[in-house]
Amino acid sequence: MEDDAPVIYGLEFQVHVIDFDDENNIINKTVLLHQAGEIWHISASPADRGVLATCYSQAADSKVVTCAAVWRMPAELEPGSQESPEDAASPAHALELLCLLEPAARGSTACVAWEPAGDGKRVVSLADSHILLWDLEGSSSQATLASSASLEGKGQLKFTTGRWSPHHNCSQVATANDTAIRGWDTRTMSQIYCIESAHGQLVRDLDFNPNKQYYLASCGDDCKVKFWDTRNVAEPVKTLEEHSHWVWNVRYNHSHDQLVLTGSSDSRVILSNMVSISSEPFGHLVDDDDLSDQEERRLEEKSQEPPQDSVIATYEEHEDSVYAVDWSSADPWLFASLSYDGRLVINRVPRALKYHILL
Repeated sequence: MEDDAPVIYGLEFQVHVIDFDDENNIINKTVLLHQAGEIWHISASPADRGVLATCYSQAADSKVVTCAAVWRMPAELEPGSQESPEDAASPAHALELLCLLEPAARGSTACVAWEPAGDGKRVVSLADSHILLWDLEGSSSQATLASSASLEGKGQLKFTTGRWSPHHNCSQVATANDTAIRGWDTRTMSQIYCIESAHGQLVRDLDFNPNKQYYLASCGDDCKVKFWDTRNVAEPVKTLEEHSHWVWNVRYNHSHDQLVLTGSSDSRVILSNMVSISSEPFGHLVDDDDLSDQEERRLEEKSQEPPQDSVIATYEEHEDSVYAVDWSSADPWLFASLSYDGRLVINRVPRALKYHILL
């Protein structure tokens, strides 16, 4: 989080930008008006910290639909600016609309996913049964529909969530609809894999392992978290059953992919150590020249032990359903969680585990 890696979340008709000063243990808050409607999903551009996308409800033709748009924060209020928190919280500040992601007659938008790498000019939106690839021009003031595809099958199929893979030159997107998970090639908008019954109930969230290109995590209303190898989707590689209610969020640590966060309607956040399926199953690689004889012996003993997956910690500071968890992009040991009652909690990976991973 820090000044250059804020937490951004929506609260009804507002967007709150939270800067956490770790050194002084101080939280600074910027409040911006989102006058278009109540926010249901929010995502920040990976290339421009002042730009974000929202999905929000809006009344149209006597019914409520969920629309999507791209916004910019006022320049003086972007994360890292010098304006004081008191001034930043003024209700006079509003987001600047850059462009609408209008799916025409394609229905309500469930989420918007930014291309993980590049200049932040490509986004995918999921509207009912349609996956839409948009090109944002220049200052993001106009969005052009580059390509699209649709779910095919019986009934009213609708996407619930999606995640853009950081691997394969950012050419793949994973989506969820009902109990199924599908992979898409953004170059052709064709389906490349399908897990028909990934979960026993609705799939809520997806996340790609940042260091292992074929590994994907999913969670859902069956209270389970599952890990998949997309080259062979017949069975999950691992399954966690630590939560007692719907699992809303799953997030891999950006630097140490054995660390996985989950948030649930059971009001708990669980930090798990999935070392057996991580990119560093025997710990972090250390230069032998930097080790003492005792440290080298300890490392050798550790490397001979089979990797053990485990729950590291269960956090119970929330009193309501935890709808979002995420890692700081600036500090790999810092993470935040958000519950239905508006409570934001910032925590750290236990120090003992941090040194166990590094040594």
